[in-house]
Amino acid sequence: MSLRDRRVQYETAGIERDDLFPEPFEQWHRWYSDAVDAELVEPNAMTVATTGLDGIPDARVVLARDVSERGIVFYTNYASEKSQQLQSRATAAAVFVWLDLHRQIRIRGDVEKVTDSESDEYFASRPRESQISAWASPQSTVISNRAFLEQLVSEYNDQFKNESVPRPPNWGGWRLIPIQFEFWQGRPSRLHDRFRYTHVAASQNWTIERLAP
Repeated sequence: MSLRDRRVQYETAGIERDDLFPEPFEQWHRWYSDAVDAELVEPNAMTVATTGLDGIPDARVVLARDVSERGIVFYTNYASEKSQQLQSRATAAAVFVWLDLHRQIRIRGDVEKVTDSESDEYFASRPRESQISAWASPQSTVISNRAFLEQLVSEYNDQFKNESVPRPPNWGGWRLIPIQFEFWQGRPSRLHDRFRYTHVAASQNWTIERLAP
């Protein structure tokens, strides 16, 4: 079957304005819980889009590790390309997509680093192998081969033998602080339901609008 002929009919129930929580974070948690209950793979995966240093948009998939009214947190190497981009222009967009449920959430906002104590706490919760990898990987840089990485892993395993692995100074979290959410529910005949939450800074409230599909 050719790409242009491939189609999926979304037969899922829609959403109405009265179905939505007044706060988008509550609505996010409802949909995330549905994705967990459906046993979807990596339900906390999200695509994060940034602006490259060359002005061209850039995107990649990361894992959200905290979602609250303060924002959405993910962790990475602060020397990575995405971190350099965020340091240059502290704005980003994110997309959660749960295809089996015919749902996606789009988010736009500002970005800030999380505190050292937050990064320390999360790093301490990671498996030891992942902690070592954070030290070993010069993320986003060109390397000669995989053996180079494996050698670094071996060296850091020796360095931290019989002791806890501390957080690398160049590793930590970023928090996306949303100014806008869009909740999308697939419907038959491509007449999808879309609702946009927009943050009103003056009142600290959110407006909700229905968008055409």
